[in-house]
Amino acid sequence: MNLAVNNTSLFLAAFLVLVALAISLWQQLGLDRDIVIGVVRAVIQLFVVGYVLKYIFRVNHFWLTLAMIMFIVFNAAWNAKKRGAGIDHALPISFVAIFVSTGVTLSVLVLSGAIKFIPSQMIPISGMIASNAMVAIGLAYRSLKTQFHDQRQGVLERLALGAGLMDASIAIVREAIRTGMAPTIDSAKTVGLVSLPGMMSGLIFAGVDPVRAIKYQIMVTFMLMSATSLGAIIACYLAYRNFYNAQKQLK
Repeated sequence: MNLAVNNTSLFLAAFLVLVALAISLWQQLGLDRDIVIGVVRAVIQLFVVGYVLKYIFRVNHFWLTLAMIMFIVFNAAWNAKKRGAGIDHALPISFVAIFVSTGVTLSVLVLSGAIKFIPSQMIPISGMIASNAMVAIGLAYRSLKTQFHDQRQGVLERLALGAGLMDASIAIVREAIRTGMAPTIDSAKTVGLVSLPGMMSGLIFAGVDPVRAIKYQIMVTFMLMSATSLGAIIACYLAYRNFYNAQKQLK
């Protein structure tokens, strides 16, 4: 099956953005500027990345591939940090969480022979893993901030009764981890019934046998579950202490 996506079809498809823009203006959402900027950035970024990946795929160099993976991890951490505004050391915490979750998941896939350490496989898979870990960590940060604010009195009471920082915070930490993992779990429950994910659909579009495409998607589901759980738990257990000062008092 040949997909004909030419400049004309892209130009006509761009009019679909006007639907979102019209809704923003109609409902006075104040998102029209963000929509325009988002679309322009997406087009520029994707074209730049496309040419960069074309070069990296052609060169097929170990260190260049590794550098691109680290670039993806750092950018994911930088965006996760924005969700953790107000949490001290959110950037290094996010980087460690995404680096570990991505590294562990990729290592298992490579060692098991599911993928090879070549840029055409490693870079797209790394992007999928890091982006999902980023979303999970961002949701976990938001949950931590909300719960520490809403349950402040309860935390103070537990501290006053002699509880340690972990004992006073464990319920909040666990709920934040659950919040971070929830989208991936919900997606796994409905995959194939509600959604046909991008990787599977792309392979089917490319003419790959649907059963083989499904096997790849099952692998993706497993790896994303691993990445989001590792990322969320590492980030939460590293971040919760930042809600307390050096005297072990709630900020």
